[in-house]
Amino acid sequence: MDSEFDESLKEENLPENSIVDSSFYFILEQHRTLMSLVLFGRHGFRNRLEELGYELEDEEVESLFWHFKAAAGKKKRITDADLRAMVSNEVLKAEPIWKLGDLQVICGTLGFSTTTVKLVSADGSTHVACSVGIGPVDSTFKAVNLIVKEPVKLLEYSMNVVKEGINIIATTHVVLYKDHRTFSGTGSGFDGVVSSVEAYIVALNKMLGFKE
Repeated sequence: MDSEFDESLKEENLPENSIVDSSFYFILEQHRTLMSLVLFGRHGFRNRLEELGYELEDEEVESLFWHFKAAAGKKKRITDADLRAMVSNEVLKAEPIWKLGDLQVICGTLGFSTTTVKLVSADGSTHVACSVGIGPVDSTFKAVNLIVKEPVKLLEYSMNVVKEGINIIATTHVVLYKDHRTFSGTGSGFDGVVSSVEAYIVALNKMLGFKE
């Protein structure tokens, strides 16, 4: 058991002879109880989801349980906020609140970019905004924020570019953070800015759907 995990055990005030799998564990926020995945199991996982207010089908619980194990392997510490985000990202498939209509980006040598974006709302109405930022992605995200009007923190942004013949396909992944929850989105296409804004809108829709 590594020293970092030993310190975690001390912080949780567990008995010295407690046996906990250091690879998979999470914290029940309400009771501050450290439990191993082996002891927790699928039944306990379902119970915790029900305590959080989610009544899910067996297939949904099974899918979430595998995502939970994968996340625990990476983060080691999984909280209720993480579980809620998993449900939002993997199960709750709300209708898109916003869709990308049109996008125009102007770049120059000064380091600033100007983006004009048109979004289409769920009722079919269109909304247009223009913003200046440091680079095309920054100005595009800012323009989207002017329309959506929801304060949010961009927690992660990454892009993977694959060349297929003469074409280059950009796949962008973003993670947004708000109210102790995370919401992810992925977009892909031949244009990096378009794939970025599509990923951003997917994450925003998940966040707004969860809020509703």
